[in-house]
Amino acid sequence: MRPQTTAAALVAVALLAAGCGRSGSGDDADPTASAPAGPAVTGDFGDLKSVCRTGSPSGTPAQGVTADAIDLGVLSDVGFTKNSEFGDTTKVFTSWCNAAGGVNGRKLVAKVRDARFMEVRQRVLEACREDFALVGGGSGLDAAGVKDRLSCLLPDFPAQTSQIQANGSGLQVYQLGAGVSYNRYAGYHKWLVKEAYPASAGAVGLIGGDSPVTKVLGAQTEEALKAAGATIAYKDVYPVQGVTDWTPYAQAIKSKKVKGLVFYGDFLSLSKLEQVLTNIGYKPDWIDANSNAYGPAFIKLAAGSLSAQNNLLDLSGVYPLEKAADNPATKQVVDLFSRYAPKAQVTMPAVRAFSAWLLFAKAASTCGNNVTRTCVYEAARKETAWTGGGLQAPVDLSKGDTPLKCYNIEKATPAGWQPADFKPDKGAYRCDAPAYRYTGNYGRPLTLADVGKSMSDVK
Repeated sequence: MRPQTTAAALVAVALLAAGCGRSGSGDDADPTASAPAGPAVTGDFGDLKSVCRTGSPSGTPAQGVTADAIDLGVLSDVGFTKNSEFGDTTKVFTSWCNAAGGVNGRKLVAKVRDARFMEVRQRVLEACREDFALVGGGSGLDAAGVKDRLSCLLPDFPAQTSQIQANGSGLQVYQLGAGVSYNRYAGYHKWLVKEAYPASAGAVGLIGGDSPVTKVLGAQTEEALKAAGATIAYKDVYPVQGVTDWTPYAQAIKSKKVKGLVFYGDFLSLSKLEQVLTNIGYKPDWIDANSNAYGPAFIKLAAGSLSAQNNLLDLSGVYPLEKAADNPATKQVVDLFSRYAPKAQVTMPAVRAFSAWLLFAKAASTCGNNVTRTCVYEAARKETAWTGGGLQAPVDLSKGDTPLKCYNIEKATPAGWQPADFKPDKGAYRCDAPAYRYTGNYGRPLTLADVGKSMSDVK
């Protein structure tokens, strides 16, 4: 494989694992820059009161914590993907929080640690030496840093996780909830094959990039769909470095009479496949575009086939961005971006990152002057109905491995993404998802015990 082909393949995997590539203001922006002129800043967010506030802190209770500041790390692959949303969110959140007084008077000083996709371990080791915790980030190959993070007892409040060894690992509090043992899309899958498109259940197809990450996702999805009553009529992989002609794939999907198609890969590839499907006159009942396609980029790329192909995805209980005006918390995120990073795009990973930052700040604020890793981690784990101030459906963070109950489904239209007709029963969400626990062996998250540690070692 030529070097440039290898790079292209890695980009495709990175975009799938850690969010689709969208431009923004840049992860190298100063996250502690002074706030622009404007209305007075308060530390309230959504229905959360005084997340950030003034105080009179003193002492150095933990690594990365002084009387003036808390040093934090943010994992990102921006140097490889050019995707700046975690850095953008870091800038926005810390600028707002610090303008409101910080965490009980301590300013948040965040450093984006660019793993460039292949340097996760190096960045985690740097964070181990300097940071109090990792907050609001993620990397496509995040499993590479888990062992070192646990060995140095570094807490993690990620925006998103990619690999099973990292998802739900020790000292981690993931603001989206859902354990690695459960199918987080159980409600969505049930809706697809039993309620909305029952005729599709007899012929579901799976196609994804030929990479370790997507192969695991594909295997889990196959098991989950079968458990939901679907029959898998077609399975295939495509080279993650790209496909010059999608016709053979489209013809295979047509010949197998696939009625529901799950796609795991980058949305550029999906848009090309859908164009060929449209050209040959074949339309499945539905296509699961996966959440990486959620945003204006896919709508633009797939414009020629959106009227013909029925693209759907599950946001896993995060409020849709296109309806921000109807939800005070989501609108507040949009407004804060307009104030502190006006050139950056608000994306779904950015919203998840903001929720992670809120979780950390709220937990740290409850510790008062004594900001220690044990206190902050345990405070975050006490959240039994976390919503990020209203950014998402409530999730129980007190248990490390539980199923999601709420989901919300989006549909791609020529005018943009819009909520599908999925019959929500709690505001923007539907909260009747069945709990499906995987039976296959897909690996497990690493724990403190795996590195010879326990919570008694955490200070």
